[in-house]
Amino acid sequence: MGRSSVLNDALRTMYNAERRCKREVLLKTTSNLLENFLVVMQKHGFVGEVRREVENRVPKLHVELHGRLNKVGACNPRYEVGVSKIKWWTDRLLPMRQFGYVVLTTSQGVMDHEEAQERGVGGQLLGFFY
Repeated sequence: MGRSSVLNDALRTMYNAERRCKREVLLKTTSNLLENFLVVMQKHGFVGEVRREVENRVPKLHVELHGRLNKVGACNPRYEVGVSKIKWWTDRLLPMRQFGYVVLTTSQGVMDHEEAQERGVGGQLLGFFY
């Protein structure tokens, strides 16, 4: 049986490693979407350096963890989120206001909910972290 979601599997691996107080995690399956999601997390200081390693034509990611990750998850199915519905989704997914981020994929790239509201764009819901 194949993987249902590369993003979900990778985020679950990171969450489990964080709970076991690991400092680094190796993600064996990668995608461009996952790498963009990690860039958003890195921008907010939840993960450190992300190194891409290619071994026998199979890419792997080494992600440095900072110990700040309380919960991370992917949303499946990827709901369409308009600009007016971003606040509704953040209230639904995050534990409290001004704590955590919802990640969207838009026509202007992968970004968090605050940046999407500033730019006035909607997109598809990828996941969340806090």
